[in-house]
Amino acid sequence: MSDQNNHQNSDQNNHQNNHQGSHQNSRQHNHPHRRCGREGKKATVVIPNYNGLSFMEPCFKALELQICRDFEVLVVDNGSTDGSVEWLKDQGVASIFLDSNTGFSGAVNRGIRAASTPYVILLNNDTEPDCHYVGEMIKAIERSPRIFSVSSKMIQMYHKELMDDAGDMYSLLGWAFQRGVGRSSAGYNKACRVFSACAGAAIYRRKIFDEIGYFDEMHFAYLEDTDVGYRARIAGYDNIYCPSAVVYHVGSGTSGSKYNSFKVKLAARNNVYLNYKNMPALQLAVNLLPIMAGIAVKYMFFRKIGFAKDYVEGLKEGIATAGTCRKVPYDPRHLRNYFAIEWELLTGTLIYLYEFTARQIAKL
Repeated sequence: MSDQNNHQNSDQNNHQNNHQGSHQNSRQHNHPHRRCGREGKKATVVIPNYNGLSFMEPCFKALELQICRDFEVLVVDNGSTDGSVEWLKDQGVASIFLDSNTGFSGAVNRGIRAASTPYVILLNNDTEPDCHYVGEMIKAIERSPRIFSVSSKMIQMYHKELMDDAGDMYSLLGWAFQRGVGRSSAGYNKACRVFSACAGAAIYRRKIFDEIGYFDEMHFAYLEDTDVGYRARIAGYDNIYCPSAVVYHVGSGTSGSKYNSFKVKLAARNNVYLNYKNMPALQLAVNLLPIMAGIAVKYMFFRKIGFAKDYVEGLKEGIATAGTCRKVPYDPRHLRNYFAIEWELLTGTLIYLYEFTARQIAKL
C-alpha cells in the first residue's frame, strides 16, 4: 500500500536481514500439507500477525459476526513472541507459524499459496470488519472477471468520523497515497476504480497472482500492495473501491508518529523499486522530471522533521539494488494499458493536490 500504511507493526531490529522471507522454516497448525478451501468456500481470510495478540480477539469476534459465512480464516504468524502463537493454538485457529519475521509480503504470500479458494481476503489484525464486510467484498469482486482486487472503506477505529483509506492512488510525483485519509467518513460512498487496493483490508482474485506474480518480498513492507496493483493494471486488470465493505482500522488512529527511521528508509527504497520495476524506459524518461520534483519535495519535508539522512539512505539503497528486482517485461500488447496508467498518474496527482488542500483548509 502506500508508504503511510503500517501492515505489520514492523520492528527494524528484527527485520533488516529477512527481506526474502523464509519459506522452508514454518509449521502449519491444524491441517499440515493441505490447502485451505476444502469445503468449497469462496474466500480465505488471510491475517498476517506479528506480535499482535492484543488485536486478535476483537478482530476474530468481528469475523464471527459476519452474515456471509462463505469463508474460512488462516493466520500467518511471523515469529511472534508475545503469546500470539499460544493463543492461536488454544483457539484452534488454522495457522501457519513462521520461524522468523518475513515481513508483510512474505507472510501474505504464504497465506495466498496455502489457499485454494477463488478469492483471498487480506486483513490486518488491527481491524474490525462490519458484519456485511465479507459478503460485500465477494459481491464486488464477482461483478467482473477482470477485477483483480477490491479495496474496502477503511475508517479510523477511534475517530469513526474520519476516513483511513478509500483505495490507494499513485501520482506523477512518484507518491503513493491513501485516498480520503483524514477526511469525513460520511463521504466516499461511490464505487470507483482506484490505482491499487490497500492490502490491509482487500480481496484479491487468487488465480491472477499466478499470472502477474505475488507480493514482492524484496519490499518486505510498504508499497508492496501498490506494486502488485500496478502489475495488475499493466496486465489490463482493474482494482476497484467498494464503499459498502466497511472496516474499522486502528493503524492510523493510534500508531503515534507516522514516521520513524526504519519506515522512512524502507519506503524510500521501495519507491525506487516501484518505478524501476513497472515503468518501461520510455515512460521513466517521460516522468523523470516530476519524479525528481517529488523526491526534492519529500527531501525538504523529511529534512524539516529530522529524517533527511534516512530518506537519502533509502534512495541510495534503492538505486544500488534496483537491478536485482524482477522488472515487468515490456509487452507491446499492453501499450494501451500504459497510456491508461499514465492518465491515472495524472489524475492521481490532481486528487492528491485536491485532498491535501482540503485538509489544510479544514485545519484553519
